[in-house]
Amino acid sequence: MAGWFGNCLLERYGVGACVTIRRDPVQTATGSKYFLLDYPKSKRVVIRMDRRRFLAVGAVVPVVAGAVGISGDLFAFETYTSIAEAGDLYRLQGEYLGVVESLDGTWGAQVIATGEKTLEVHLLKGGLPGDGFKSKEPTRVCKVERLESALAKGKGSDLSVSLDGKTLTVTNAEGKKLGELTKVVRESKTLGLEAPKGALVLFDGTTADRFEGGKMVEQKYLGVGCKSKDTFGDHRLHLEFRTPFQPSDSGQGRGNSGVYIQGRYELQVLDSFGLRGENNECGGIYQIASPSLNMCYPPLSWQTYDIDFKSAKFGADGKKTSNARVTIRHNGVVIHDDLEFPRGTPGGVGDEAPQGGPLYLQDHSNPVVFRNIWVSKSE
Repeated sequence: MAGWFGNCLLERYGVGACVTIRRDPVQTATGSKYFLLDYPKSKRVVIRMDRRRFLAVGAVVPVVAGAVGISGDLFAFETYTSIAEAGDLYRLQGEYLGVVESLDGTWGAQVIATGEKTLEVHLLKGGLPGDGFKSKEPTRVCKVERLESALAKGKGSDLSVSLDGKTLTVTNAEGKKLGELTKVVRESKTLGLEAPKGALVLFDGTTADRFEGGKMVEQKYLGVGCKSKDTFGDHRLHLEFRTPFQPSDSGQGRGNSGVYIQGRYELQVLDSFGLRGENNECGGIYQIASPSLNMCYPPLSWQTYDIDFKSAKFGADGKKTSNARVTIRHNGVVIHDDLEFPRGTPGGVGDEAPQGGPLYLQDHSNPVVFRNIWVSKSE
């Protein structure tokens, strides 16, 4: 086993590219902010994996992993934790927004990296999730391949698209241009929200001392695999998280973690950008409820969870008399409204009980990080 992982190589190619903002953010009716981006031409840092031996055994990896009790997540490909490292592929993926008059108005697009040279373009009639688009299924899908470092083209059943990381051009089957969408970056309206007076700040970027197993990452973020020393009953929780960019991975192996409310109820963290939004994806309550809308931003974006939680109630005999309930906002948009927990979820650090419980941040072998975590009294 060790020999396989010994083929992982780290290649560094100079200074990472920086992203500059070209204009002031535009705020939509729902409170989301859009930033138009420009990328200077510069060298970058790239992390790659030498897959020669890995691919030779790729077909049997699931069998071997299961036989020795090792998670399939260990067989991950590239993992990028900064935009500077992610390179040209990251420049192409993301969200685009614009007007296509011949197709009845505003359209959004989510461009999802599915490999080193492949992407999927989801065209969304009405805009982006939470800002005009409300379906779980994309309106149209185009398969795209990279032709050059920052240029990609592809087509769907009746449309073709080309993109360069700044704009996405839509053409019809005859090659006539129908419209152009512009790359945008959305920012949650609760990003950077300050703790109210009287709140308990669990993590402010200076120390991880309020967490058992807490560890600092990049000298300012909180890593996974820790639980708060404090416990909570009814409470309001704010936290911010960032998933890594793993273009060649998929499903549960892509930016996986979990926020366990009271250590009992898992709110899934996952790079679910462009997915349907199921109970085991970002914003889902594992095995219990899917989010009403997939509000997941692209990987490496800072995202927010704002949680209003009411504990389960127990009688004097220790029997539960009412279930716990929760309202959750993902990136400022309500995805669970007064949801009832019929039970706890797997993988937590405690069963349902009359006493409060800790905040537990699950380690699922992916470098998810957190910041700006605080708890206040439930409103």
